[in-house]
Amino acid sequence: MSSSTLLEGLLPFEHAPYFNFAAPDVAQAQRDAFAQVRRMYVGHTFPLLIGGQEAQGSGTFAVGNPGDTRESVWHFQNATPAQLEEAVQHAAQAFEEWRFSDPLQRASIFMRAAELLRARRMEFNAVMGLENGKNWAEADGEIAECVDHFEVFARETLKWAQGKPVYPMPSEHVTTTYEALGVVAVISPWNFPAAIPLGMALGALAAGNTVLWKPASETPLSSYLMIELLFQAGLPRAAIQFLTGTDDVLGDPLVDHKHVRMIAFTGSREIGCRIYERAAKVQPGQKWLKRVMAEMGGKDATVVCADADLDAAALGIAQAAFGYAGQKCSACSRAVVEDSVYDEVLSKVVAHAQAIRAGLPEDNGEIGPVIHEGSARRILEYVEAGKTSARLMTGGERVPGMHGAYLQPTIFADVDSRDPLFQEEIFGPVLTFTRASDWRHALELANDSDYGLTGSFYSRDAFKVSEARRLFHVGNLYINRKCTGAMSGTHAFGGYGMSGTNAKVGGPDYLFWFLQTKTVAQRY
Repeated sequence: MSSSTLLEGLLPFEHAPYFNFAAPDVAQAQRDAFAQVRRMYVGHTFPLLIGGQEAQGSGTFAVGNPGDTRESVWHFQNATPAQLEEAVQHAAQAFEEWRFSDPLQRASIFMRAAELLRARRMEFNAVMGLENGKNWAEADGEIAECVDHFEVFARETLKWAQGKPVYPMPSEHVTTTYEALGVVAVISPWNFPAAIPLGMALGALAAGNTVLWKPASETPLSSYLMIELLFQAGLPRAAIQFLTGTDDVLGDPLVDHKHVRMIAFTGSREIGCRIYERAAKVQPGQKWLKRVMAEMGGKDATVVCADADLDAAALGIAQAAFGYAGQKCSACSRAVVEDSVYDEVLSKVVAHAQAIRAGLPEDNGEIGPVIHEGSARRILEYVEAGKTSARLMTGGERVPGMHGAYLQPTIFADVDSRDPLFQEEIFGPVLTFTRASDWRHALELANDSDYGLTGSFYSRDAFKVSEARRLFHVGNLYINRKCTGAMSGTHAFGGYGMSGTNAKVGGPDYLFWFLQTKTVAQRY
């Protein structure tokens, strides 16, 4: 059966539905899953995965529970330089076989993995809540996205395997096909510890590459379990090498390695730019120019026009600004509002923010902690500086009585566009309000940023909306809805400017980043 025939026979794609935690039986099932995860994983030590085998490192490190920093939940290995070298060699060897694997096999593995994950979603939700502090809904949204990733990448595997048609010649048979690159290093962040590395890894695997998977040290179990699930679904164990440890071993040396063909990175602007620069240098013995795919953050704005539905805009701003304590590259950190409705929208958003209650992620608190104390200190430095340059409307303090880095939802009003609050990514529950003289001025302010990831535009006016579609300089623009919550397969996700290289994960062009194009002309 051809890939095109199988593709036609697949059921229409549907996004995985979220759990309704308002239902008592569903909520109890999620509580039971936390208890199960505590029995199964808390206190355990997990291995490296090299060449299809488990391996121990030079020592271990503890993974803390950000919801209650008195607790260490599990331990992972510190890989050695020799183990990095061994992992690269195994990935290169495995590539020689996986690159020629049948696309139908790859797609089937992904579809099977989707089924396996559907049955374990609450378990994965609980793991994520314990190691990165997401509440039930935020974790469930991410794991549902992982199910969608499996389904989407199965279909994309089959689409790209068909190649592309070319204009014919009378004397030659000409084809354009796509081939895998080689070993892909996947370097991922802690804030989406399952969906982000999975998306990058599936892009690589779907194209026929092998993967060096390096998770954030704050959140390795979400990655480890996802890899084991892929192996259970039938992925050859040598296709992914799983490495945890310190940056001196798995930072520059991984990026610089002559046998690493591509780096797929999501994280900070600082590290992304460093990777981009280092990868440009051709190492001794390296036979290619390395490809870099980097997603590096955002400073996302919501524009509210005077004719907008102000209640919907206020709710969307609050949800996008304070969901997961603002620790999303897509989070709304700037509200730019037309002068005539500025005070009204500000008042509504402040009311939403003040109604949000902090609580343990395991108990499904509305807002949980930021990832660690270092992050809290950095965020509070911005807040203290903002108290002298803008008008603090609410928040600005720690949440008392909590064993973790819990910060109040914070809103500053009358923020100047030159203020660091307006320009720099804070990555916490901090929102700024800036007054615009009219809707065009609001668009200008929204575009006054080095970043260009997501944005929202609220208006009932068709002309204003059409102008926003043309002029709002972001990779993901949302009209009359919040700027977070991209859905795999529908909202291809990736930004402009210093938000990164615009690789659109979950979109129809994503696999091209992991492929090289081959033209073959055969004379009749």
